[in-house]
Amino acid sequence: MAEIVRLDSIEDARLDVFARLTDHQLRGALEAGRGVLVAESRIAVEVALGAGVEPLAFLADERQLVSCSALLEAAGPDVPAYVLPREQLERLCGYRVTRGFLCAMRRPPERTVAEVVEGARSVAVLEDLVDVTNVGALFRSAAALGADAVILSPRCADPLCRRSVRVSMGTVFQVPWARCAADAWPRGTLGELRERGFSCLAMALEPDAVPIDDPSLAEPGRRALLFGSEGYGLSRAALDACDRSVVIPMAHGVDSLNVAASSAVAFWQLFR
Repeated sequence: MAEIVRLDSIEDARLDVFARLTDHQLRGALEAGRGVLVAESRIAVEVALGAGVEPLAFLADERQLVSCSALLEAAGPDVPAYVLPREQLERLCGYRVTRGFLCAMRRPPERTVAEVVEGARSVAVLEDLVDVTNVGALFRSAAALGADAVILSPRCADPLCRRSVRVSMGTVFQVPWARCAADAWPRGTLGELRERGFSCLAMALEPDAVPIDDPSLAEPGRRALLFGSEGYGLSRAALDACDRSVVIPMAHGVDSLNVAASSAVAFWQLFR
């Protein structure tokens, strides 16, 4: 079982990883290529551990020790579990911590695009999303609605930052994902997908876009569905590299949905 360590002060340096380091600092906190992430809530931590992510330390308020005992039991005696009163925990983090349970974990090794799409039939491709909440929500929809993998453009937000992990309910550890190389985006990456038998569909308001329920999309096949930045959508280069564009039919003069909402609708329709 994890070693229970009750702390007297939130100034203890052992707590830095949970509250006093930025996501950027966490990514480089250990040796090169093996940074740290922080998962919040029992569910997210449970999913991460189930996916084989290595725990480094837990942080819990006293009242969570019983409900999270199985996770602490499985961690082993070399992993400390720091315990603070709930009000101290909230002071440390600066906000109300989700269910009073956190885990600092070693970032899993990065994968390649080829690795995550091997055997996949339905792939989500994200170009330059900047809102980590949207990234986390999209991963949750991807896991629930049939996406086999997610590919990120070089500038897309990090799925393993703590807010994305929390919003995704840990599904960022379940859905295989990879970030493509800067010199391969977009033509090289989409060309590789096409060579593997994927049709590349852009979620975009292009003049020739077809509704996602169009009969021409009813045939089964390998599909890569592209979603663009919250501000300007997909780049011209990404659009030109796709096979066709698709849209969700709208009512009441609304032109589009938030990317997290539109992804859920599109996954349901096209990845079933």
